[in-house]
Amino acid sequence: MSLIECVPNFSEGRNREIIDKIVGAISSVDGIYILDRESDENHNRSVVTFAGDSSAVLEAAFRGIKEASSNIDMFRHKGEHPRFGATDVVPFVPIDGTMDECIDMARKLGRRVADELGIPVYLYGRASQVEWRSNLENIRNQNFQFEQLREKIGEEKWRPDFGRAEIGSAGATIIGARDFLIAYNVNLRTQDREIARKIAGRIREKAGGLKNVKALGFYLEDKKLAQVSMNLTDYRSSPIYRAYETVKMEASRYGIATAESEIVGLIPMKAVLDSLSFYLQLEGIDGDQILESRLSKMLRGRTIDGFISDLASSSPTPGGGSASALVGAIAAALSSMVAALTSDKKKYEAFKQEMIELMEKSAVHIRRMKELIAEDEKAFNRISATWKMPKGTEEEKKTREAALQEALVQAVSVPMTIAEEAASVIEMDAALAEHGNINAISDVLCSAEFALAAVRGASSNVRINAKMMTDKESRNAIIERINGTVERAEKMLEKIRNSVDAVL
Repeated sequence: MSLIECVPNFSEGRNREIIDKIVGAISSVDGIYILDRESDENHNRSVVTFAGDSSAVLEAAFRGIKEASSNIDMFRHKGEHPRFGATDVVPFVPIDGTMDECIDMARKLGRRVADELGIPVYLYGRASQVEWRSNLENIRNQNFQFEQLREKIGEEKWRPDFGRAEIGSAGATIIGARDFLIAYNVNLRTQDREIARKIAGRIREKAGGLKNVKALGFYLEDKKLAQVSMNLTDYRSSPIYRAYETVKMEASRYGIATAESEIVGLIPMKAVLDSLSFYLQLEGIDGDQILESRLSKMLRGRTIDGFISDLASSSPTPGGGSASALVGAIAAALSSMVAALTSDKKKYEAFKQEMIELMEKSAVHIRRMKELIAEDEKAFNRISATWKMPKGTEEEKKTREAALQEALVQAVSVPMTIAEEAASVIEMDAALAEHGNINAISDVLCSAEFALAAVRGASSNVRINAKMMTDKESRNAIIERINGTVERAEKMLEKIRNSVDAVL
């Protein structure tokens, strides 16, 4: 399942009731998570950030556009920010999905919006079908927006990618696929909008300024300040601190100072840490040094959703060993369930004490397997740390190799324990297959099959890590031990299969 982010911009930032209706329409789709919503009265614009799997995000985006088209009249809309329609821009952003998937989503949504809602659609970013439309500001900008589009939409250049060349009260919508961007604004201690526009003109990439930066100048009526509004389309090449310092430097040429800055929507932790490192001159800070980040990772690891998300990410941990431990824990939990379903039945009164003991053993295995999930990750991280050690001199090579061999002891021990714990679960299943509740016999077999998968998965890690060990005697003993565990588990499972087949 791919995780996709969507960040639609709606042309309403003043009427809370309408904004609530739009957000409600988006959140009405099962599996959608509203991550953020922000409204700006000056721009008369709201930005909603949500995420979910591709099908849910696609449906939620459509419902949001439909709700906006019913409640926002572009013939009456006024605001500082350029806009094409009630739903102005709808970008899809891959989180752990692919850009190709987002491109396909943008085109599917564009066609549906045009066909079902009668709203003309323009594709931009990576989803664009016309080269010059890949850049959003080439389509819609301060000099060309809703009012100008009404006059030009019949011309060949401005024919939409989907839908008829006609503009109604919902205007047009721009849909696309892009990488993550940061919406960042710097307010100036002046009411002169032209100064903000001139600064924006100098810092945007199009004019030879900062790479991957788009910028506009506005006047904020409520704050009585001019604003340089920016989109940082690649915060790695042009980080926030560089954008701020450049605006500050340009503002000083006019004898004015910056008043404050703001981030609209969400921002990656890396972008924050980059600015923190710059201003505090920190060396090598990372996300694990942030208390809330460390706690979040720990807590997320206690949920299936969090573990699976981490497992599906590009991070090497958790990996196969941790996954094997999770499967082993699931196997033990199934064993416990069958024992519980047997212990309280009069028909199985003779085996009640045996079932209680199996439930207790299952609880021990579940707890141990959960511990081994984290231990396997630590073991890998320890090996990974040795690979980063210097090896420029012979002495450094020796130190590095010694550290690696020490780390391998744990890297072999943890999956070995996972395999042996899982094999013990199969032993319990053998007893359950013989004396357990016949109505749960299929669950006994599921437990045993899962447990064997855990044994085999962990054994792969044992063998791979053992091969790097230079102590041949220890390596051979480890291989012999894991092979014995796998063989024993396979034989026990075969007996359980035969027992189940005899009953079914």
